[in-house]
Amino acid sequence: MTVHKKLMEARIKLQGMELRKSGENKFAGYKYFELGDFLPQTMTIFHSIGLASVVSFDAEFARLCIVDTEDGSSITITSPMADANLKGAHPIQNLGAVESYQRRYLWLAAMEIVEHDIIDASAGAEPPPKPAPKPLPKPEPKPEAKPVEKVTAGTPGEWQITLREREDGDWAQAIVDATDLALQLAKSEADVQNIFKVNRIHFNRLKNETPTMYDEVLEKFKQVKSKFSQE
Repeated sequence: MTVHKKLMEARIKLQGMELRKSGENKFAGYKYFELGDFLPQTMTIFHSIGLASVVSFDAEFARLCIVDTEDGSSITITSPMADANLKGAHPIQNLGAVESYQRRYLWLAAMEIVEHDIIDASAGAEPPPKPAPKPLPKPEPKPEAKPVEKVTAGTPGEWQITLREREDGDWAQAIVDATDLALQLAKSEADVQNIFKVNRIHFNRLKNETPTMYDEVLEKFKQVKSKFSQE
């Protein structure tokens, strides 16, 4: 059996399993797969049919090499590298964040895992199209106003999150995403506490303007802090 046939067999076996999405964007109302939702099952399937995998990175590409352990043939999945610029994080922490995301995307591509959550979330939400009205005379074009950018930053130092907010942007989701990434990079209970203290200005605004999202962020802090307390 060739490596291509084995990989197809692995994909079919994985699709036959009941996988649950643990990642959730409650603000936008959709769920997504995290590595832990499908990678353990994938490794079990690979072991049973004689496949092995190696992930590697260089300055330009991330690679997932899938090897047939019987005949040595292989398939390589590639993805262009990108940068992460989390304020307050060390360069090695930004690198770790990039590699974590790249691993997820490589495996989604290799196992043909399709995520259509945004489509699912909006399906059926739009009303049937109405008959198009007769076109009106076009008004004189007005100069396009440039979006105004507002910069808000936490206390200077490690873990500082800087928000560059535009009038047409979603500031609340940007803070939630930046907080998620910072908590992933935290190495201790003290890091978790510092992330909250340094960026209190953002969380106070969340509490006042979007209390539901603030409660969700607060729960994430509690979960990560509890994980370090138990170690």
